[in-house]
Amino acid sequence: MTSAVLGGALFWATAPVAGQEDAPTVPSGLTLHLQEIRLDDASEGGVVRFRYVADGLTDAAYDRVEGDFAALCEGQVLPWAAGQGDQPGQAIISLASAAVDFGVSAPDVTQYFEAFRLEEGRCIWEMF
Repeated sequence: MTSAVLGGALFWATAPVAGQEDAPTVPSGLTLHLQEIRLDDASEGGVVRFRYVADGLTDAAYDRVEGDFAALCEGQVLPWAAGQGDQPGQAIISLASAAVDFGVSAPDVTQYFEAFRLEEGRCIWEMF
């Protein structure tokens, strides 16, 4: 796995995460590809971002993918977090119709985000 420190953030590139080489199964049935995992603050309580590209995602698809966020948090984020020394306090999961560099505006790309507080081995949805 490739990692680097960028602007104080620990960043993992697109290499698969151990145990996550296969596309995760989600309620919507869309095929997802892990674009990156990004740890914005490597200290206890930091923020981890799981960024996925979803084949077939459209700007009218939120109702279809809404349940995918909790499934990804429970099935992907929690197992990843359990293997970390310092536990992140929040996970932000994003689905995009195409790969986009972090922080770059891409009006032609559909993107959805949800945030979860990670507490006692659970994902607790937080309103953005």
